[in-house]
Order: sequence, then C-alpha cells, then structure tokens
Amino acid sequence: MVFESLSEKLQSALGKLKGKGKLSEKDIDLAMREVRLALLEADVNFKVVKDFIKKVKERAIGNEVMQSLTPGQQVIKIVNDELTKLMGESDTKIEFASSPPTVILMCGLQGAGKTTTTGKLAYNLKKKNKRPLLVACDVYRPAAIKQLEVVGEKVGVPVFSMGNKLNPVDIAKASIEHGKKHGNDVIIVDTAGRLHIDEELMDEIKNIHEAVNPNEVLLVLDAMTGQDAVNVASSFDEMLGVTGIILTKLDGDARGGAALSIRAVTNKPIKFVGMGEKLDQLETFHPDRMASRILGMGDVLSLIEKAQANIDAEKAMELEKKMRSANFTFDDFLDQMEQMRNLGPLDELLGMMPGVNSKALKGLDINEKEIGRIEAIIKSMTKRERENPDIIDSSRRKRIAQGSGTSVPEVNKLLKQFKETKKMMKRFTDMEKTMKKKGKFGFPFF
Repeated sequence: MVFESLSEKLQSALGKLKGKGKLSEKDIDLAMREVRLALLEADVNFKVVKDFIKKVKERAIGNEVMQSLTPGQQVIKIVNDELTKLMGESDTKIEFASSPPTVILMCGLQGAGKTTTTGKLAYNLKKKNKRPLLVACDVYRPAAIKQLEVVGEKVGVPVFSMGNKLNPVDIAKASIEHGKKHGNDVIIVDTAGRLHIDEELMDEIKNIHEAVNPNEVLLVLDAMTGQDAVNVASSFDEMLGVTGIILTKLDGDARGGAALSIRAVTNKPIKFVGMGEKLDQLETFHPDRMASRILGMGDVLSLIEKAQANIDAEKAMELEKKMRSANFTFDDFLDQMEQMRNLGPLDELLGMMPGVNSKALKGLDINEKEIGRIEAIIKSMTKRERENPDIIDSSRRKRIAQGSGTSVPEVNKLLKQFKETKKMMKRFTDMEKTMKKKGKFGFPFF
C-alpha cells in the first residue's frame, strides 16, 4: 500500500492527541517527536523534516489550537495542511504550447521505467483528445526501440523511429517535422536512461534539448530509490531545467520519502505518479488528496474519479433496478465483479475511504484467488443456470465443480450466498415501499 509504514506511524502519533480535551506544549512535543521519527524512517530528507516539524509546532502552540474546543483535531488539520504544502499544495498540469505541437522531453536513470511511463503518458493524453507521437531516441539499450513500438501499439499511438544507427539529436529533430506533417499535437521524446554523473550522455541530452526546445522536461524517477531520487533530480534540473517529475512504482513504496522530499528540495512539482504496471495506471498527483490518505482521512474524490472512469453508468443503473426487483442474475453478478476489478486492488480502494486506517488494512486478507474461484464457478454454469440458479440440482453442481476446478461444497456456498443476497434485497425493497406508503421516505434508522 502507498505510504503504508509512514501512514501507520503518523496516525498512531496523532491519534494520541484526539481524545484530549486540552493540550499542553509537552503533549505537542511528544507527538512531534514521534512524527519526526516517522518521517526520518520514511527516508524523508533531514532538512525537510526539521523545517516541517518547526512549522507544525509553531502553528500547534498558537491560539488556533490552544483555544480550540477540539485541539487534537486542530493539530491533525495543521499536519494535513503542512503535508499538502510540502508536496506542492495543488496538482500541476502539463503546459501545452499555444501553437502545437507541444514537445515533451522524457529523461531519467536506467531502470526507472521511463519507456513504459512514456507510453502511459501518451495513453493519458490520448484520453484527453490529444494526438500524441512517441519518438524513439534510445539508440543504446538493446530492444529499446522495439519496446517503445510495442507500448505504442498497445495504447494506439504512433511511434517515430529511425533505427539505432543515427545520432539521437538528429532523430529528435526529424521527429518534430514528422509530427507537424502528420498532425500530432503532442510529441513525446523517449531518451536513453543515463547516470547523472555520465558527462558524455548528459551532454547528449542537453543537445537534444537545444534541438527540440521542449515545452516540458519530465524527469522519471523510481519512488523506491528514496533520498537518491532527490540528488538525481537536482543534477538533471541543473543540466536541463526540469519542469516536472513523474514518480514510478509509488504503489510499491511503503515509505514515501521521495514523494515528500522532492518538491521541497528541488522546487519541482510531481505531475504524475505510476500506481501499477498497467498502461492506464498513471495518475495525476494531487498533494492534498495524498496528504489526506496518509493521515487516514481518505481520498473520496479519487475514488469517485476511478468509478466514473471504469464503471459503466448505464449498467450500474440497470443493475440497481434488477437488485431492487430481486431479478439480478449470476451474469449481472459477474459483470459487477469485472467492473470492480477495473477499479484496482481492493486494499487500495479501501485506503481511499475516510476512517480506514493503515493498521486495519495491514491485517486484511484480500484473497484474489477466492475471487478467481467465484468467477470460475459462475463461468462453468450454462446461460440458463446463471439466469435461474434454482434449477441447479446435485448433478449440475458436480458438473460445475469439475468444470471450475473447485468442490461441490464451494459451489453450494456460492449458491447459498447468492440466494441470501436476493432475499435481503427483496426485504429492503419491501420495507422501503411500506415506509413510502406511510408517508415516510427511506429507512427508519436514517
């Protein structure tokens, strides 16, 4: 889970302040000591931590807390505000050229996931009705051009390539003319990964920069490299004038040091974050939402956006009607499971819910195999059986169990759960109808 370790420790430290009617300076000092240790253990830059704690303490011992009716909650609000400021306050979008094409230069170290991220960015922009062109300027890594072509094909975006014999500067120059000629309004130049201490390769990317005069220079960094990511960012910025950062593998970073340090040290915004391996898993970075998630306050806006992007609204409305009339079938159930899977891992979704703390999620057993077994059982049923499970007798149950690689008791369990769900939905619907007849709306406990 994102920031799992840091989130758990911060929530624990600040949770001790919640129940207190009044706070002393000593209470705040003790809490801030724990917050400081949590941030340092998360590999956040020492100077950043020192400055952060100083700002929080200054505000926490001021009138807005000491004279508040809920001082503990006020301190949590201050920490949330300062975390948001630390990561950039608001999301920063791509700066598009007033007259196309917009040129985006991608740079970074070897192994940061730059080529895949280039494809993800193209997919992201294509969804926003842009016409991107990917440019293969990595002529050194074996199969780098082929990798970009495969990624381009998957996201439905053209790739400009001139092989691996030409100078990358000449390829980049030629791509601009090609893009203009073919109506591409965004040109994304994928360069070779290079060490920031490699003078020859750093000079080369500087020459590419001068040749294409990019609107954006996006530095791709592996979030899991922690403090070193900050040093790398400073070196690339000095050479190229980085305009934004894309942090990859943030979904696998339990500490979060890079995300919390990089803006404060380099003054460069994190524009996107990689939240998985799939090509649609590049997200706009929202500092306020991320701070809220770290403190266990949820991220409802991102959850809504995920639902809007991945759930078919018409199908959802149709399913609601079927559930209300207790007419939904195993086909509907299967369809709903597929849509939920598109939203991402269940623990990640639960982490966006307000009040769900990281400690609770840590012990949660989210068994993907169990979900897979349920799908296998349903898919082993005939269409008639999925529409009318009442016809599934003992011989049919044996056949379904064999076809799905499960057991008869597992098939029985699913059929029972499905039957109980339909009964429960019918009871809710009947209750709602009764309340409306009596002139009340909704359920009596609302």
